[in-house]
Amino acid sequence: MSPKETSRAPAGGRSRFTEALTPGRIAMIALAVITLVFIFQNTGQVKIRLLIPEVTMPLYLALLATALIGVACGFYFAARRRK
Repeated sequence: MSPKETSRAPAGGRSRFTEALTPGRIAMIALAVITLVFIFQNTGQVKIRLLIPEVTMPLYLALLATALIGVACGFYFAARRRK
């Protein structure tokens, strides 16, 4: 059998797409979707105080900023673990 006639799928017959969807990745995608739904359902104005200044802003922006800070911290610590 020549190389052109062989299948490009791995030995199990699964594609790269199905191999990329591990249970952990599916759980993270579901968690991200639930988080985004929660953030954008909360649109009321809130007062936020960080040390001295007090800011009034929509709750979804505060939640989104907090989520982004959490993601950045997660990437930072994951990168440090790989070294």
